[in-house]
Order: sequence, then C-alpha cells, then structure tokens
Amino acid sequence: MSDMNRGKIRNREQASRIKDYSGLRYGKITPTDIDGFMDFNDKVFIFLELKAGGALPPYGQRLALQRLCDACEKAGKESLVLIASHEAEDDIEAASLPVVQMRFRGEWRKPHRAMTVRQAIDDFLMWTKRI
Repeated sequence: MSDMNRGKIRNREQASRIKDYSGLRYGKITPTDIDGFMDFNDKVFIFLELKAGGALPPYGQRLALQRLCDACEKAGKESLVLIASHEAEDDIEAASLPVVQMRFRGEWRKPHRAMTVRQAIDDFLMWTKRI
C-alpha cells in the first residue's frame, strides 16, 4: 500500500461488520474495542476512542482504557487516551474531531482549550519530546 493511502479505509465491507462478543462473557466482563492505537517507536502510545454526540465511554470501556494507559506509563511509556466526539452519519475523519476528554499521568482531564485529535497528538508529542 502506498504512503498516500495509509490510514484510509481499505475494506469497507469488513469495516461495517458488527462483532458479537456475547460468547466471551466472564461474569460481568466482556471484550471492549479501541477505535485507534498509535505506537511511536515503542516510546509513546496513544489510544483513541470516538463517540457520537459528545458521549463518554461506558464505565467498563473507560476503566479498560484507563488501566491500559496507566499500565503503559508504569512500564515507562508516555501514554495518552483521547476521547473525541463526532456527529458523522458516514465516514468519520478522526484527525479533525474535537477532544472532549483525555487521560495521561494518571488523571482524566478536559482539554484546557478547544483542540482536535490531531492538535492533541501533536501537542503531546512535542511535550514528551520522546520520538
């Protein structure tokens, strides 16, 4: 695949399939998904969760993202979770979405200013100076 097409939807038919995890229930535990993950040279990890209409992740998904981020930080990796909001009814362009919440350094925070996913990632990479 050429660099021009990296990150674009390749298999639209497969992307629209819904996964059924009902057979993987362990008490109250079921799988959750993560909308995006970026690994910058095994030094900085960024997790993305995109929600419609400014919604926040449900408790279990939020807890999973929190624990994943915190565990990466304990292992010496700078880590960031971004929760972004969309109003799309079709394809979602993640880079331009507004960030509604983020987690890093053991805390959930609201952005101190309006920012897109791209701006938040760029700021975090500059702040960490680790790539």
